[in-house]
Amino acid sequence: MANTSSARKAARKIARRTDINQARRSRMRSAVRQVEEAISEGDRNKAVEAMKTAEPALMRAAQLGQIHRNSASRKISRLTKSIAKLGK
Repeated sequence: MANTSSARKAARKIARRTDINQARRSRMRSAVRQVEEAISEGDRNKAVEAMKTAEPALMRAAQLGQIHRNSASRKISRLTKSIAKLGK
């Protein structure tokens, strides 16, 4: 347990940031999951619509340091490639 007032404040800040980060990470993962589900169903239009929300969510997560920017770019690239395969 925190002994000093500054340590107590730091603990409060960490708890608050943890909640925010978990919500952002969950939102990002949900967006990606929706794209993957649409791809697995073979529904190209649904996948494209889901990708419109997933791509900004991934890039925002990378910008905020939740995931590495190369990981975000790689995920976007792979999802886009999978969507393109559906069109054929």
